[in-house]
Amino acid sequence: MRIRFAAGALLLLLLAAFTAPAPTSIKVYLVGDSTMAQKEVKAYPETGWGTPFAVFFDETVAVDNRAQNGRSTKTFITENRWQAVVDALKPGDYVFIQFGHNDEVPTKRSYTTETEFQQNLLRFVTETRAKKAMPVLLTPVARRKFDAAGKVEDTHAAYAELVRKVARANQVPLIDLSQTSMALLQQFGVENSKLLFNQLVPGEHPNYPDGRDDNTHFSELGARRMAELVLADVRALRLELAERIVKRESKKTVDAQAK
Repeated sequence: MRIRFAAGALLLLLLAAFTAPAPTSIKVYLVGDSTMAQKEVKAYPETGWGTPFAVFFDETVAVDNRAQNGRSTKTFITENRWQAVVDALKPGDYVFIQFGHNDEVPTKRSYTTETEFQQNLLRFVTETRAKKAMPVLLTPVARRKFDAAGKVEDTHAAYAELVRKVARANQVPLIDLSQTSMALLQQFGVENSKLLFNQLVPGEHPNYPDGRDDNTHFSELGARRMAELVLADVRALRLELAERIVKRESKKTVDAQAK
């Protein structure tokens, strides 16, 4: 009896030794502009893609959305928003970095030259790595703009290419959201793509009594579809974060009338 008990105890010890430790809790910081940001109630149904993105992960991941409307790499730094992220970073965390919409417009106070833009992105990458966290660069998500032939136009071509350049030169994981979101808009087409954006007729929503013709900011549907594009690339890049995506079994519906 004692021998049997001892053997059982030894087996349990061996099993425990080979059991993988539970993954540590991490944070995924989102830094960027209005297309990513969490919105105030008064802005709904406008939705940043960071909002649905946060629900894709298991309990070991907390998504901390620091993106803000109207920000560029420059203003995110000068307003000390970036430093607050750096101070909070822990080893194993992620920082998803998506700028360009407000950097590229010369008439905005947020305007950042191409040289400054690259320098700022490199700063984000370097300071993230210094904290033993993982930077991920994203090209700016597409605006809804089609030419006369119904082909989606790349309104971020120059600054998106700068993001790619920084990613290549510094071996940073890249999510080319410009390209994937343009492909999605093309798939939807000129009219149906309006469903992805905050497009409202007068009287449709109390927050916008006069309606809204917005080709930059997303509807709830559009935000979810953009978040799904990001998630697909998290998997394609084989980031460790992909192992923390919630795995839900799809339920098969049974037709009661089927024989």
